[in-house]
Amino acid sequence: MTHSNNTVLTRLNQLQENGKQQLVCGGLKGIEKESLRIAKKDGFIAQTDHPKALGSALTHSNITTDYSEALIELITPPFADVKDTLNSLQDIHQFVYEHLDNEILLGTSMPCGIDGDDSIPVARYGSSNIGRMKHIYRHGLWHRYGRTMQAIAGIHFNYSVPVALWPVLHDQEKATVSIEQFTADGYFGLVRNFKRLGWIILYLFGASPAICKSFFKSRPTLMAQFEEFDRGTLYHPYATSLRMSDIGYKNKNQCALKIDYNSLTGYVDSLSRAITTPCPDYEKIGVRVDGEYRQLNSNILQIENEFYSTMRPKQIAQSGEKPTLAMKRRGVRYVEMRSLDLDVFNPIGISEHTARFIEALLLTCVLKDSPLMTEHDHRINNANQLAVANFGRKPGLQLERGAEKTPLQDWAHDILDSMLPVCGILDENLEDKPYSKALAYQRQVVENPDLTASARMLAAMRQAQQPFARFGLQQSAEHARYFNQRKLDGATTQKFNELAAQSLAKQQEIESKDQLPFDDFLKQYFAQTQL
Repeated sequence: MTHSNNTVLTRLNQLQENGKQQLVCGGLKGIEKESLRIAKKDGFIAQTDHPKALGSALTHSNITTDYSEALIELITPPFADVKDTLNSLQDIHQFVYEHLDNEILLGTSMPCGIDGDDSIPVARYGSSNIGRMKHIYRHGLWHRYGRTMQAIAGIHFNYSVPVALWPVLHDQEKATVSIEQFTADGYFGLVRNFKRLGWIILYLFGASPAICKSFFKSRPTLMAQFEEFDRGTLYHPYATSLRMSDIGYKNKNQCALKIDYNSLTGYVDSLSRAITTPCPDYEKIGVRVDGEYRQLNSNILQIENEFYSTMRPKQIAQSGEKPTLAMKRRGVRYVEMRSLDLDVFNPIGISEHTARFIEALLLTCVLKDSPLMTEHDHRINNANQLAVANFGRKPGLQLERGAEKTPLQDWAHDILDSMLPVCGILDENLEDKPYSKALAYQRQVVENPDLTASARMLAAMRQAQQPFARFGLQQSAEHARYFNQRKLDGATTQKFNELAAQSLAKQQEIESKDQLPFDDFLKQYFAQTQL
């Protein structure tokens, strides 16, 4: 690790010598936050449609739905200052709350108030070909994994490295490849480092140590692996993020996928292979049965989005363009970190010091040396993630680091040490040094597991003698009160009302323009080749 810390320091020192250190600041940060809409009176998952006043879930850039009609997704534009990102998230929440009738947003990642798969309405996107495709894709997820797993909510943290930094690093490293290749390699280096170190996100911010028993109604056999917290709740005493364990977004069929993170070409090719390789289990489900689509196809992945990973390299796809193709054509634009649980103690689900810590960690992952990954590395990274998800606060927990076992706390301190110089530069022009403060606070959390989000959540449930469902409902009601005591200013309200109206008009336009029969549309979509 010392070697890696030195590469961070060496790169930063070179930048400083050239007076270019400020180029590491101002990378764009965006947030996507999912939340279940639930009925205010009983906490049950909403059976109502996505509120029309919020606009079209198909075409709105800030307010959409994820898997379920009840699983709302709030998306900020990307900003250079993370404060602007969080203010944007606050405004979107505020607008949503002003249009929720007798409903609130559930503040926890793990769902409660569900009654088996049938209680979770699958999201609908209208009659257009692209809208139907999105709906059928979700039907496929239901047949493959069940709906309950899809009702889990999280936060995706999007980050793009400052564009002006790449050419300077390219010169510093005396790179012989093109700047496009260097940038792509740099992003994949970030991804590989995050795969190695990402377990620290689960330890520090994991907030799903307990699960409502109702979660298991459609999969009762899974209950045996948990202990009982109380009559309504199952848990692992030292768990941090069961959302990121094999009960949540880990999937057995996907474990066999050999996705290549060593290069852009390798990544696109291996992901494309998974989308074109038939899967016997999914062939049994059938694609079209009695004239109705059950899934888009019977391949290992229907489309790229089905690949569950803690981090995805991304490019902005044009309408109807396959994501892998977008990346092959235009390179990596940003990364999407997907392992963050909702902060149940925060009305918008994420605090400023968490966001600053994550930015500094991702930037450190860019500057660290990043050896290529072997299949053995993949296995170790997955094992470490599962260990921390299920037992992260267990005294003496050891993780696999290279060829040896190492105590979680020791490795965590090494990671934080490597972030120190990065936080120093991010803080250079900021009076209150918020990055260094965020780092210092997480040091305390490493030292004292009782300060982790997961421990604080279990402690609050114990103190109030509340099962998970009631605790989640109470926190969510508090968040609702917070928003109900505030109001958006007129200009912002008008902006959101206009966006909603424009999105509904855009959906109508798409639906009126559709010429192709759906089967042909689907064939054309999948026939796109890597040009």
